Amino acid sequence: MSTGKEQLDVEDDFVAADTEETVDAPVEVAKTNLSKRRTIDNLLEERRLQKQLADYDFDL
Repeated sequence: MSTGKEQLDVEDDFVAADTEETVDAPVEVAKTNLSKRRTIDNLLEERRLQKQLADYDFDL
């Protein structure tokens, strides 16, 4: 377990390359993932409703 007193080595020569491209890419991925998630949610909801309709007893 870490005590918080350990020395960490840090590289001071780190240079961020093409910051504009790295900022735009995660936003597009997030939008795509959200779109995919909504599509999956809609399909699952449709399947759930179809199952409820199939299980519904029409002879009440």
